[in-house]
Amino acid sequence: MRNPDILIIGAGISGATLAERYAQAGKKVLVLEKRNHIAGNCYDYYDENGILVSQYGAHLFHTNDKEVWEYVNRFSEWYPWEHKVIARVDDKTVPIPVNITTVNTLFGENIRTEEEMKAWLDKNRVVYEPAKNGEEAVLNRVGEVLYDKMFKHYTKKQWDKYPEELHASVLERIPVRHNYDDRYFSDEFQALPSEGYTKVFECMLDHPNIEVLLDTDYFDIKDEISGYEKLFYTGPIDRFFEFENKLLEKLEYRSINFVTEHLDQEYFQENSVVNYPGKEVDFTRIVEYKHFGNQKSPKTSIVKEYTVDHGEPYYPVPNEKNQKVYEQYKKEADKLENVYFVGRLANYKYFNMDQAFKNALDLYNSLEKEKVAVS
Repeated sequence: MRNPDILIIGAGISGATLAERYAQAGKKVLVLEKRNHIAGNCYDYYDENGILVSQYGAHLFHTNDKEVWEYVNRFSEWYPWEHKVIARVDDKTVPIPVNITTVNTLFGENIRTEEEMKAWLDKNRVVYEPAKNGEEAVLNRVGEVLYDKMFKHYTKKQWDKYPEELHASVLERIPVRHNYDDRYFSDEFQALPSEGYTKVFECMLDHPNIEVLLDTDYFDIKDEISGYEKLFYTGPIDRFFEFENKLLEKLEYRSINFVTEHLDQEYFQENSVVNYPGKEVDFTRIVEYKHFGNQKSPKTSIVKEYTVDHGEPYYPVPNEKNQKVYEQYKKEADKLENVYFVGRLANYKYFNMDQAFKNALDLYNSLEKEKVAVS
């Protein structure tokens, strides 16, 4: 398919959603994916221990958006999964997000009610309104001691920047609970696909109007493809322009080094995800995938995550400098006709999974409504 109606770069959430929508509308869609698999960072598979693991870190679906929930249910059965995270802090194990149990365990308090928890936080917080950076955002919510124990060094490991070097919005995303609720998310819909995420994407892309080329870098073959009505690009926005505008700076991204260990024991840890906020280890967390879906195997597999500067880009680094650089790329992008930048890397913006689905669906709907309105 060298003359598609729709050309999509990337077979992750954004690309697959747009491909599915346009295929259903009767368009011939060509999806180019430089990796050797579909599903982007959601890609999962069964490892040597027979455990369904994610190649690029755990992905937990949660949303309050009924439209998105109904959309993803077209492609898979889902089972309820309320994700919980614990952290090793000093010599203690506490729930994340911070809740009553966290404070009682770390500080020997005897908080029992929401009112007492709010009073403790009010007593300890350092007021910054509005918060100008990530450090002020955390201090404004939990105060100095919790900031130092649970946020400061973890943020440094995650981003290679201390909280004061990041936008306040990065740390404001982290919830703080006034009760005993130890769920990581509080959304109405929380679930995992019964057969894994890769199967979801296989179903989305299983349409006679869709062709997917794996191991194919768009920049290697772009001159061979023509005649398309629209191009959707889901990769890093600076990569799109790097051959044409040498004056623009590169954007910063964070990558992750996943170190897998296969262990001849039934379980390694008591929970699917254990965070390590302190300086005593270099990794940010250990994920034991066997816990997801209560999988059965006499052995187990764990993955230690080390966040690094090099490698596949996973996260944009949100600070003032990068935002200004991104705005320059955005101006270049806006000059292009029928070329659309969509997704976390292309929009240089952190999206949760449901937000990525929603963003792609909204883009499709806005373009098609405009087309209908014009005609």
